[in-house]
Amino acid sequence: MTRTGAGIDRAQLAGATRQVLKRGRGIKPDVLLVDTPGGQVVVKDYALRPAWVRWRLGPWLARREQRIHRALAEVAAVPAALGAIDRLAFALEYRRGEPLSRALAERSGAESIAQFLAALEASIAEMHAFGVVHLDLRHRDNLLMDDHAQPVLVDFAAAMCFRPGSIWYRWYRPTVLVYDRRALVKWRDRLRPGAPPSRRSIWRRLRATRRRRSGVSQRLSRPPR
Repeated sequence: MTRTGAGIDRAQLAGATRQVLKRGRGIKPDVLLVDTPGGQVVVKDYALRPAWVRWRLGPWLARREQRIHRALAEVAAVPAALGAIDRLAFALEYRRGEPLSRALAERSGAESIAQFLAALEASIAEMHAFGVVHLDLRHRDNLLMDDHAQPVLVDFAAAMCFRPGSIWYRWYRPTVLVYDRRALVKWRDRLRPGAPPSRRSIWRRLRATRRRRSGVSQRLSRPPR
């Protein structure tokens, strides 16, 4: 029976679970807050997913996400990997934080938000330097702010990981970096109400407006049935 660096195994998992942070469905795991002798940890567990996920996909996804966390071990914003519980579950460092929102920005104040956004930009750049692109930082649950106005990046299930220096790192990675950069632009605009929008944000809004107007024009130009 496997025991992680957090000191928990499958037989102890149910009794040690304090809270279900997120109930999984489909191919997504349950995310659990678990008490251990060394403190609370997060466990991602595929054990309750359908049989076809448990048999093949779940173990592969669990190994893959642990590998990404190990690749980012030097990035302070990313929780540390603590080891596998078994082939379907693994433990991560628990980092307390709050999902981003305008209400959080108002409570935190402009100075804390400026500090957070600067740290977020640096953390994303550092993550990219290790060959990892998150791809889903626009989702508010994947990006937290801790009590010290520092970012916490979570849920790397959809992330892409490239070996630095490889041909894929040089050729393919730049085409997907845009997703994380757009997320950074989104959070700058969202967390600084009243601040001038970025040029990227302005162009995105203009393109969306043109698409809406084009759709309306096409509908109006159709002959009645």
